[in-house]
Formats: sequence, C-alpha cells, structure tokens
Amino acid sequence: MQYLTAGESHGPELTTIVSDVPAGIPVDITNINTDLRRRQGGYGRGDRQKIERDQAVVTSGVRFGRTTGAPVSITVQNRDWENWHERMAHFGRPPADLHREVTPRPGHADLVGVLRTNQDDCRNILERSSARETAARVAAAGIAKEFLAELGVEVYSYVTSVGDVALPEGYALEGDAAEVQMGIEMSALRCPDADTTERMKAAIDAARDAGESLGGTFCVVATGVVAGLGSHVAGPERLTSQLGAALFSIPAIKGVEFGLGFQAAALPGSRVHDGIVLDGSTFTRTSNNAGGLEGGMTTGMPVVVRAAMKPIPTLMNPLQTVNLDTLEVEEASRERSDVCAVPAAAVVAEGEVAFVLANAYQRAFGSTSLADIKANIASYTHRLDTMGR
Repeated sequence: MQYLTAGESHGPELTTIVSDVPAGIPVDITNINTDLRRRQGGYGRGDRQKIERDQAVVTSGVRFGRTTGAPVSITVQNRDWENWHERMAHFGRPPADLHREVTPRPGHADLVGVLRTNQDDCRNILERSSARETAARVAAAGIAKEFLAELGVEVYSYVTSVGDVALPEGYALEGDAAEVQMGIEMSALRCPDADTTERMKAAIDAARDAGESLGGTFCVVATGVVAGLGSHVAGPERLTSQLGAALFSIPAIKGVEFGLGFQAAALPGSRVHDGIVLDGSTFTRTSNNAGGLEGGMTTGMPVVVRAAMKPIPTLMNPLQTVNLDTLEVEEASRERSDVCAVPAAAVVAEGEVAFVLANAYQRAFGSTSLADIKANIASYTHRLDTMGR
C-alpha cells in the first residue's frame, strides 16, 4: 500500500491517491475526518487552523463503504484558497501587485529549493514544502489504519516533551488501555500526564510572547502486531529502515529511535536485551527495550517508536537572511505559523507508521483481498503457536 499526494498549502485542495489497496476493507469516513481534526488540534497551533475545517472526500476506490481493490483517491479542500486564488492562479498572468517571496527563511526549504530549481520566488517552494501537505497524508493513512484495525492492530501516539518540559523520567503508561488513550486525546497537547500538559502549555505561552517557536518529542505505539514482519536479509527490507525513512519524511523530524533508543548505548547488554520466555505456547519477552523490533523484524511485542521535531522555522522575530534580488542582509519573511505543532506531528507519524505496517502485512500475507489476508494470518499465527509446544 502506497500513497502519493499533490497540492499546495494555499491551492484549492490537497489530493492523495492510495494504491495497492486490498479489496474488502471497511472504510468509515468519520474515522478519517476524526484524524484530520486531531491533526489540526493541539495547544500552540496558529490562526490557519481557525480557517480550515478539514474534511475528506473519497472520490474513487470505495463502494458502499468497502474498498474495491482499485486505487482510493481522496481530496481535502483548502478553504483559504478564497484568499489566495489570484496569487496562486494556475493559469494567466500574475497580478500587478504580486509580492514575490525573496527573503528565504532559515530552517525552511525556501533557499535550497529555489537554488535547486532555478526560480526567483520562494513561494513556488514553500507552498509544497509546507506541513499543510500532511493533511493529505493523514487522509491517506485512514485507509491503512482501517486495514490494520481489521487485523487487530491499533496505532496511537502521545507527546513526551515540548521544549525543555518533558514527562517525568521513567514515566510509563499504566492502566486500562482505552482510558489511557482517552486521557491522551483529552489533553490539549496529547500528553498523558495532566501536570506535564499544564507545564507544556506555559512553555508555549512564554515562547509565543517572545516571538519564538518550540519543538519536542513524541511516541508512536502499535499494538497487536504479529511477530516476523519485515526482513533480516537486506537493509532496505528491514522494518526499522522503512519506519525510519517514513518518519523522517515528515517535515521538521530530526531524530528517530526505537525502544530504548539512544539510552541503550550507555547501558550494559544485560540491561538492554529482552529475555525470551514461553507464555503457554507463544514466544514472548520479559521486557520491550527493543521497541518490538529485532533484526529488522517485529517481535510480537508492541512497536514503540519515538521521534524528535525541531522548532517551527517561521518566527515572528525573524532571523537574518539574504534578499535574493539585492543580495543584501534582511530579516526573513514571515508566514502565518504555529508556535508548536508537536501534537499534530504525532498524528501524522501515526499515519506513516500505519502505512509501513500495512505494507509489511501485505508483503507477508498477500495484497488482493482482505478475506484471503486474514486467512493467511490465521494459518501463520497457528504455526507460531504450535512451534512453542
């Protein structure tokens, strides 16, 4: 299962096409729209979210609520297009008062993009490199998440830090899974701890007052994943490689780790590796320091991936840059932006993880029909159980 997106931040709409979709997957448009709202939420988002009310429109590949096996196409309208249709017109001549963006923002794709493509207006770059594109990814990921749900796999996320405010050291999600996830969704920052949420909000308020922006870290967890997805035989086929590449494709992501991640480098092996035991006839682990991945394959434990997001590059107190026309030092341009978008990035990351896992299931168990895939998984899991006897 793969996706392709098209569209600009201030164009009429975003479009995505999801290919290699098995037939028979139930699709609930409400679930996709809920994820789109989750992507727009979070304390610290900017005024753009007051304009947009993202809704997915499925235009092909689904009939009477189930996938047909054809590519699924989805659009998400940009309501802000009404304010930009002259400046972003697809045809005709530019308006006489068009303002070219010639002061590229440090940390953005602006400068490198215009140098690479030999253009003189950073807007031709920033419109596509904008994180607004991730709305289309979230819509596309709705298909992958619906597929995984049918296989008993759930993917969720939570924020672990914003700026220098982080969950207490050693913090672990405890209690009923549904209640834990409800607490995450009720938090203004998708953080499971109420006290930490309030401290994060205060940090964002201080950054806003200072004209600054903040990054942070988040965790994506996938439960119900069978053992053996991925491969050990070639680097690109390792699930760690694929998950890392998918998460690094999200704008502003600067670091990815699995399980203990970088902490493992400072510990002896006896405190890092997960002991193997039998639970009845099923192989399992005494811990999950590996984050559910060993040798590029899933272990059957929850997949746990953490990612770090840098601060939003657009600043209300801009850094210096160089004017492309005059080659003089100036302040970088301003765009309507967020102070913090870590909760939104976590929702986008859920989708990226879901796509990688969906693809891995299809490679292992087939890609034509949901019914056949389920039957193949049942046979596989039965074999895994009998091996432990």
